[in-house]
Amino acid sequence: MLNRVILVGRLTKDPELRYTPSGVAVANFTLAVNRTFSNQNGERDADFINCVVWRKPAENVANYLKKGSLAGVDGRIQTRSYDDNEGKKQFVTEVVAESVQFLEPRGNNNNNTANPGPKREQSRGNQSNQFNDDPFSQYGSNDNPSDDLPF
Repeated sequence: MLNRVILVGRLTKDPELRYTPSGVAVANFTLAVNRTFSNQNGERDADFINCVVWRKPAENVANYLKKGSLAGVDGRIQTRSYDDNEGKKQFVTEVVAESVQFLEPRGNNNNNTANPGPKREQSRGNQSNQFNDDPFSQYGSNDNPSDDLPF
């Protein structure tokens, strides 16, 4: 048997982070995933899929993702049930994420602490002392690199 889900979509609201009584982090969020086809009006509908992630990845999701963030989720479908306050049985189907990928760069902060790396100097007048932004420039220019991809 196989139970595997891979989704790419945007969060519909900020993730909700909670902790179990034993201290395990759990985050819930809803992912809006566009359908690949259009409806009768020519508009593309979306599915809103509930996701849950546990432990350290849950804390990362809560700290770095927010409403509108683009995320990739790899996990499995889970169905569970519980009795609500009125004693009625409720069923929940959700994706239990094994991994969540952040698919957009972190916000454009002015202090730019999210990307520590070597500082590149502007112009010094001597071309040989500057860093080359394109490490593949010696191989020529390719305006559309996706043409070379095998898929």
